[in-house]
Amino acid sequence: MSRKAKILDGQPQGEELALEATLRPRSFEEFVGQKKVTENLRVFVQAARSRGEPLDHVLFCGPPGLGKTTLAHVIANEMGVEITSTSGPAVEKKGDLAGLLTNLKKNDVLFIDELHRLPRVVEENLYPAMEDFHFDYLVGDGPSARSLRLRLPPFTLIGATTRTALLSSPLRDRFGIVCRLEFYPPEELARIVKRSAALLKIKIDDEAAVEIARRSRGTPRISNRLLRRVRDFAEVSGEEKITLERARSALDRLEVDAHGLDAMDRAILKCIIEGFGGGPVGVEAIAASVAEERETIEDVYEPYLLQEGFVQRTPRGRVATEKAYRHLGLEPPRGQRSLL
Repeated sequence: MSRKAKILDGQPQGEELALEATLRPRSFEEFVGQKKVTENLRVFVQAARSRGEPLDHVLFCGPPGLGKTTLAHVIANEMGVEITSTSGPAVEKKGDLAGLLTNLKKNDVLFIDELHRLPRVVEENLYPAMEDFHFDYLVGDGPSARSLRLRLPPFTLIGATTRTALLSSPLRDRFGIVCRLEFYPPEELARIVKRSAALLKIKIDDEAAVEIARRSRGTPRISNRLLRRVRDFAEVSGEEKITLERARSALDRLEVDAHGLDAMDRAILKCIIEGFGGGPVGVEAIAASVAEERETIEDVYEPYLLQEGFVQRTPRGRVATEKAYRHLGLEPPRGQRSLL
C-alpha cells in the first residue's frame, strides 16, 4: 500500500529521485558523513581494483534517506564500472532477474533497492548467481524439459534495505560486506545543506544551514527537501538569501519543531501519553488512534523517536519517556525514568 507524502519522510517523493541525481556525490571524497562505513569501503574498493576482481557483494541497512543509493553509485564510480539499478518490487519474476544479470559486464554493479521486497522465487534464483556466477533456467515443458546453465560475468550485487529483519538468512549470509548507516549529526547535515545550496545556486547563511540541519531528523534527504521548501518561502518574500530568521519562520510554518518533530510525531506522543497513560501500548493501537498506517509509524516516525529518546520499546509495547512529556510541556508522572 502506498503511503502519503510527508515532509519528514525519508522516502523519495515525486520527482526527488531526478533532483537527487544532480546533488549526488560521485566519490568518497565528496560524500559527507558515515565515516566508518566509507573508510572501510575505500579499503575494500582499492583492494578489489588492485586484484582486478569485482567487489564482494554489499548490503546497506538503515532508515530511508541516509545515502544507501548514493553509496552504491559512489562504489560503481570508484570501481570504474557501470551500475544497473532496480528495486525489489520491480523484479517480479525469474525472467526479469535473468534480463538484468545477462546485461551486466565484467565487474559491473547491480543495485537492488528495497531488497526485502524481492519475491521469494526470484530470491532463490539469485543465490547461484551471487555465489558461482551462473543462472539456471528450464527449457521446454513436462517430461521433455531440461535445465540449462548460463554463465554470468563476475559482478557485484549491492542491496539496500530499511527492514533487515525481513531478509531471509540465506540471502543475508551471501553478502560479504554488510554496512549499517546511522542518522547524521547536525554538523554533518549542515555541510550537506551548504553543498546542496551551492549546487542549486541558493544563497544561505551558515546559521540558517545549521537550523535546517537541526530539524532534519538526522537524514540528508530531509535536509535537502527542507532546504527547497525554505527557498520557496524566501523567494516568494523577495529575499535573495536564506537567513536564520527566514529558516526558522519557514520551518515553523511547516510545523517542524526544533527537535525535528512534526505534527504527526507530536500526535503519536500525545496518543501514548494522554490516550494510554504514557504506555505501554501496542503499535496497532497507536496507528488506529492517530489514523495512520502501522508501516508508516514503524518506518518513518518510530526510528527517530526511539533514536532521540522520546519513546522506549518494551515487551508490552511503546512507552513515552520523560523527555516526551517535557517536550509537550507536560509534567511526567512521579517515578518516570529520565532519558534527558
